[in-house]
Amino acid sequence: MHDVEVKGILSAQNGMNLYRGCTHGCIYCDSRSKCYQFTHDFEDIEVKRNAPELLERVLRSKRKKCMIGTGAMCDPYMHCEEQLQLTRKCLEIIDRYEFGLAIQTKSDRILRDLDLLKSINQKAKCVVQMTLTTYDEKLCKILEPNVCTTKERVNALQIFRDNGIPTIVWLSPILPFINDTEENIEGIIDYCIEAKVYGIICFGMGLTLREGNREYFYAALDKHFPGLKQKYQKRYGHAYEIPSDQNRELMELLHKKCKENGIVCGVGECFRYMRELPEKYEQLSLI
Repeated sequence: MHDVEVKGILSAQNGMNLYRGCTHGCIYCDSRSKCYQFTHDFEDIEVKRNAPELLERVLRSKRKKCMIGTGAMCDPYMHCEEQLQLTRKCLEIIDRYEFGLAIQTKSDRILRDLDLLKSINQKAKCVVQMTLTTYDEKLCKILEPNVCTTKERVNALQIFRDNGIPTIVWLSPILPFINDTEENIEGIIDYCIEAKVYGIICFGMGLTLREGNREYFYAALDKHFPGLKQKYQKRYGHAYEIPSDQNRELMELLHKKCKENGIVCGVGECFRYMRELPEKYEQLSLI
């Protein structure tokens, strides 16, 4: 872990990443790709120590309230957040200036900040996004070894439901020959139904691989699924997009169950919801 001083914290779309790198160890992580030009080991977390100061300066000067996003490239609730509380400091600023928040994670550490998320939701709008990929708990610990399991994330979703905070689930990635099964997708969707999530984001059943994350992923296949790397290489070569052969059937299942249960599954509609900050925001019913 090392500190850096950055010149800016918010992107043109009002997104921010407080850290660079990750310690969750997910075997498929695209953020390992060389195109992101890491100059340090991925697990050697870069900490943007002056992020709260920069964020407060920007929000103080903004003429119009908006949604602030975080978690797209780097999970805001990695292990180091327990000690550093950089995410919490930024949430306190967002809450103080009454901006909205769209925050993405796959860690139930986010529950530590439930008080702030509730306050932001009462004053403006808060949307919590949680990544779910694997219904099977044992498989989850292989694919996402250093973060809480799917059941623990679903428990967090249920707590947000009970507190009137809307949630969106990222159903991604789905790994061919590993978790691209009807049983897995149906199990995850049933969790989403139970937690009354607002929407599910899924760009398709599959994953992406490029230089950097491909090598890490293949090393994990050799360790946990002997022979599967060769199957990937024969089937996909060096392709960037790695679609599941079950994509059509599984997407049909997703759309059918979402429609039956009133869950938004249009990617564009989910993103619009997360970006919109209405003048008067009504919290979700606690029913």
